[in-house]
Amino acid sequence: MPVTDVNTQAEARTLTITAEFAAPVERVWEVYADPRQLERVWGPPTYPATVVDHSLTKGGRVHYYMTSPEGEKYPGWWHVTSVDAPHGFEFEDGFAKNADDFAPDEAMPVSQNVYRFEDIGGKTRATYVSTYTTAEGLQKVLDMGVIEGSSQAINQIDDLIAS
Repeated sequence: MPVTDVNTQAEARTLTITAEFAAPVERVWEVYADPRQLERVWGPPTYPATVVDHSLTKGGRVHYYMTSPEGEKYPGWWHVTSVDAPHGFEFEDGFAKNADDFAPDEAMPVSQNVYRFEDIGGKTRATYVSTYTTAEGLQKVLDMGVIEGSSQAINQIDDLIAS
């Protein structure tokens, strides 16, 4: 399993997940840069993602939805704030009201995310840091199962890289 550590800091309102992949940094970067690969690992296996729009550039947007086993759609969006290919990127991640126009759901928390990919002797250590505006926002996504869902999603990357 690629996920090696999960750490929440309530005072800092952060969730940090660390993972290691048996692939170079450039290969891990491709997973996020290619919408068809991203949708294979964004979301837990039982909630596959569909990436509708994808622009992994500064100021770019990514719109996606995950589909539950019952067929219900859970839309979300990214606003990309920084890109340092292939070493990482930063973005805001939020929930959307619907999968038609992906208008932000302001009742749900938004996180600031920093994804970093570091070479460790031909392999990659990935560090995923999500920071929420409020402690209540962090607690809300923790209660929704973000640790389990994110870990399951990240753990799918090994199979994708090996295929």
